[in-house]
Amino acid sequence: MEWSPQDAMKAYLQTLHLCKVQNNEERKTKVIEPRCIEFLSALAAGKRARLIVQVSAEGITPLTIALAVAAKQTGGQLVCILLQREQVEKSRAWVIGNDLEDVIELDYGNPCEVIDKYMSIDFAVIDCKFEDHLSLSKMMKLNPTGAVVVVANNLKAIRDRVPFIEVLEGEHRLESVTLPIGEGMELIRFGSVCKRQTRRYKRFHVTFEN
Repeated sequence: MEWSPQDAMKAYLQTLHLCKVQNNEERKTKVIEPRCIEFLSALAAGKRARLIVQVSAEGITPLTIALAVAAKQTGGQLVCILLQREQVEKSRAWVIGNDLEDVIELDYGNPCEVIDKYMSIDFAVIDCKFEDHLSLSKMMKLNPTGAVVVVANNLKAIRDRVPFIEVLEGEHRLESVTLPIGEGMELIRFGSVCKRQTRRYKRFHVTFEN
């Protein structure tokens, strides 16, 4: 996936705008982790992700808005996998009310089973509050030409378990960075499937300008 700074900037600014609107409507002074969701929206859009998957243990969240903005920017789709049917029913009205029904697909059930339906995932966000997130990560059918997986709320997982990237190492080229955002976040970039033993490393970074 080639990087598009224009798409990243547009998604970042649109997410910032929507969060401010939501704050005003709810009479709040700030959004939870605003820099986090704006960053992820820009990252997904900048990577031109066409299929974005969010596994959420908490239903629709501000992050869902950010990922929907990215999907709309790239002409793609966001699949939000929820754990319970009741979460879908509550979330559907919100999706329709925000005119996002053409961008967001709501699904529910055991994510390890539901994820099997989705092929060539470009960008995924997994919530570590879903206990079986390690198994889920190995079941995802990622885009063979490259993908990004974000592991959110993983601070405790890093302390108590094997680092996420070590579980995923295998036939893919991997690059990982851990960020001190929220309850911990790990970004993993998957390269194309390796057919040889040699590995090539690249640096990638995101810059923000005030």
